[in-house]
Amino acid sequence: MTKFGVGQPVPRTEDARLLRGRGRYTDDLSPPGCLHMALLRSPHAHAELASLDVSAARGAPGMLAVYTAAELEAAGIGDIPCLVTMRSRDGSMQRSRNRPVLARGRVRHVGEPVAAVVAESPEAARDAAELIEADYRPLDAVADLAAARDGRVLVWPDVPGNLCFDWEKGDRAAVDAAFAAAARTVSLDLVNNRVVPTPMEGRAALAEPVDGRLRLHVGSQGVHFMRDVLSKLLKLPKDGLQVVTGDVGGGFGMKMFVYPEYALVLHAARELGRPVKWASDRGEAFLSDDHGRDNLSRAALALDADGRFLAIRVETAANLGAYLSNYAPYIPTEGAANMLSGVYRIPAVYANVKGVFTNTAPVDAYRGAGRPEAAYLVERLVDHAARELGIDPAELRRRNFVPPDAMPYKTPMAHTYDSGHFARTLELALERADRAGFPARREASKARGRLRGLGFATYIEACSGGGPEQATVEVGADGRVTVLIGSQSNGQGHETAYKQLVAEQLGLPPDRIEVVQGDSDRISFGSGTGGSRSIPVGGAALAEGTRRVADAMRRRAADLLEAAEVDLELVPAGDGPEFRVVGTDRAVSFEAVAKAAAPGDGGPAFTEVARWTPPAATFPNGTHVCELEVDPATGAVTIERYTVVDDFGTVLNPLLLKGQVQGGITQGIGQALHEGCVYDPDSGQLLTGSLMDYGLPRADDVPLFDIHLEGTPCRTNALGMKGAGEAGSIGAPPAVINALVDALAERGVRHVDMPAMPEKVWRLANGLDAA
Repeated sequence: MTKFGVGQPVPRTEDARLLRGRGRYTDDLSPPGCLHMALLRSPHAHAELASLDVSAARGAPGMLAVYTAAELEAAGIGDIPCLVTMRSRDGSMQRSRNRPVLARGRVRHVGEPVAAVVAESPEAARDAAELIEADYRPLDAVADLAAARDGRVLVWPDVPGNLCFDWEKGDRAAVDAAFAAAARTVSLDLVNNRVVPTPMEGRAALAEPVDGRLRLHVGSQGVHFMRDVLSKLLKLPKDGLQVVTGDVGGGFGMKMFVYPEYALVLHAARELGRPVKWASDRGEAFLSDDHGRDNLSRAALALDADGRFLAIRVETAANLGAYLSNYAPYIPTEGAANMLSGVYRIPAVYANVKGVFTNTAPVDAYRGAGRPEAAYLVERLVDHAARELGIDPAELRRRNFVPPDAMPYKTPMAHTYDSGHFARTLELALERADRAGFPARREASKARGRLRGLGFATYIEACSGGGPEQATVEVGADGRVTVLIGSQSNGQGHETAYKQLVAEQLGLPPDRIEVVQGDSDRISFGSGTGGSRSIPVGGAALAEGTRRVADAMRRRAADLLEAAEVDLELVPAGDGPEFRVVGTDRAVSFEAVAKAAAPGDGGPAFTEVARWTPPAATFPNGTHVCELEVDPATGAVTIERYTVVDDFGTVLNPLLLKGQVQGGITQGIGQALHEGCVYDPDSGQLLTGSLMDYGLPRADDVPLFDIHLEGTPCRTNALGMKGAGEAGSIGAPPAVINALVDALAERGVRHVDMPAMPEKVWRLANGLDAA
């Protein structure tokens, strides 16, 4: 109905505002009388907090309040809860250790907040925090995941072996039988390295008392979750707390969670009766933001004599940090294990996951939330098997793909794939990557003293499932449309996408559509943004709400035109859409219908609320092909070509979609080659605590991407869409490492752990480390 509708590659409507500096991020807000909070953080990874003398801080210039665990306890403020519980294979429940807002008696990771200071300015707050005298009695610390498992140093005295849970899923007996009968088995030890999310905008929070209530401005991925958890934590009624999120400069999962600073600014604002703000600097972010990944796995694959997969067995140790973040136990268990059959027919799967406490910052969901870990494990194992068996890695995949005629296909774990043509995406990706011409390019590199490799990964993920999302569509008396929806943009372009869905049905130009997110008062319900569900789930609710509005307006237009409703169509006109009697020139404009229906109190002329619950997850899938070059003299890795063929089902906006894929690939390349969060294994000190020490991919570390969309409409989504926001970060790490192993194979290298930084690559390329 409009060039701005579904399927059109329209530019983001929000960019004009953001590029002109008119965005409103949390730290941009400074209401009159605003106070500022600073935190005293532990310099030790593990220590008894023998005493805390805050007297000098209380007398500092501009200081209004100092808070310790004792004040919070007196106010009845509890710990930040873990909301997921796993049962161990012996039937016992996980040993939950929730996160305190301020340390009580003992600190358990570097950067843990010990006290909070509120003052008239950020400088005064920081100066006062430095006056606090904390008497620490250092204890042995354990930051290394492998060392934590031996239990010689305990993070929690009552948690033997630092073991939070020992979880299993799958048919262990069937897997054991398949391995016993297999013609060949292969195994591989894998590291999924810890990463720090590092969004462009750091965390910030501003709390203010307003008309007997509290209002929290916070960069989040969903205001309703924040409201529900924080109101319970501070013993507030739900209607006593409003949570508002404006523009957000990146989240990647990390801004989904409740952190100590949010509870502290709320408590301080309630106690002092004035606005209180805290904003993280980059150093604090490295210490206090939830990290991602950090697994050690042993994976094994059983095959028959024809190279067909019989079973996969995985044992994983997952670092949880010192405390359990909101969803931490779910990520390495259900989040990862449910995807361990990948795109393949693997009759039997078994996973055993041990969650382990260490003296490090908490770990939780990071872009993909378990699915990247599973894809990396499966795709590295399949590539490794192909090399061990002397089979072309593409051919081994072809033999084992789930074919299209097997759909819907129930995996051995939890999911039923509804659609997908895995062989087609592989063949198209290899063709677009010119695999046939690779040998000549490899020889050209060799002539220049370089090693060239080509690797690929075929991935699938489960996303866009879970609970409902709700959209409210209002039409004002002036014919403008307002959308209120409970998802939360973190830079993905929700405003544009949602406007396209409305424009598709109503024919309105984008400047007559407003999208409202991030206000728990104005928006009655919302599940937030996570799991690539905002457009597939929120969009489905919005499409239904918009359809209901169109129907309601058609009924009113029929009254105005004295015509049968069935005879009316909504069509474009010179100044906007109009309802027209089919085959005639009798019509009434969209605005006239709205004006006629508008109530006298100034409220909306039409309001429709729609909620949609997905019946199952969606399963985006595809193939990533990476071609890279290694300089054996320096260990430098250069990605020369990168090709992706993705199946996202129905595509709402290919321009936005490709941008999401590009960002995800870049993050995946970062994890594979650049990013490694490192703690000293003995002291627990963070060694990569700044962007001088922690490597992020730069513009010249990534090539121009060739991204091709080859969609098979999804059968479990109302719009035929499959989630897409996390896909790039899922397929990229195994594709990059497979390519790197291919480049180094002639030097006898069989595996390279992430992150493959230059020194590691140099040592492997020159035979200085075991391959």
